[in-house]
Amino acid sequence: MEVVVIKITKSKQSFIDYEGFVEKFKPRKTTDDCYTPPEVMEVVNSYVERRWGLDRSRFVRPFYPGGDYENFDYAANAVVVDNPPFSILSKIKSFYLARGIPFFLFCPSLTAFSGWNEQLDTIVCDANITYENGAVVRTAFCTSLPSEYVAESAPDLGEEINRVCDELKKRNVKSLSKYEYPDEVLTAAKLQWMAAHHTELRIRRGECCKIGALDAQKAVGKRIFGDGLLLSERAAAERAAAERAAAERAAVKVWTLSERERAVQAALGGE
Repeated sequence: MEVVVIKITKSKQSFIDYEGFVEKFKPRKTTDDCYTPPEVMEVVNSYVERRWGLDRSRFVRPFYPGGDYENFDYAANAVVVDNPPFSILSKIKSFYLARGIPFFLFCPSLTAFSGWNEQLDTIVCDANITYENGAVVRTAFCTSLPSEYVAESAPDLGEEINRVCDELKKRNVKSLSKYEYPDEVLTAAKLQWMAAHHTELRIRRGECCKIGALDAQKAVGKRIFGDGLLLSERAAAERAAAERAAAERAAVKVWTLSERERAVQAALGGE
């Protein structure tokens, strides 16, 4: 058996490894990449501004993709109001405390007392924030701004954040168009609906053909999701009858037996 040895030149090997080389330098996204919606930051900024009487022009956000908070250019009167990487939160707090840089930072609510420091006030507000990367995190805050408290609840702040997040969620949810097809068209979704309401429908071979869209849909660039069947006149009549039966069943309230009644039932008819 002849063994063929293929020798890869240095330039060829460099070409093969190029994608790996490029990939090595791409920014890595982690669970710390929780980019805060601007609307949520507005609520937080307003809270800090109002409670401590601060000018928000002093607020800085050193935590951004590729940012370096340790070498950030902090003005003499800067106040850090930001959402830092939670994985190094203790280190960040120690850095600011050692340099006398005041801060108001986001932190995970359930572990808000991890790395607790009596110089800080931990503000828990039951805020469920949906960040721009899709992560939903129950969020609290920790601050070195002047306070006589070391821990407190802030229901008003939480309610305002949750209100904004609910509005964003509604805004971002795409409303799906709902279509109703004529009796002559049968979709898998309609058959599924009939089955869910205990209604049988059977379509015979030769009584239908497969279609992807009605002509009316093609005119507006739409189609039948999952395709459908164009039915003969007889099959369409059967489909219409089945749909009426299913609709009647869907509108009926079905009472169910309790466990006690099932026990009584089980004892009936015994010899």
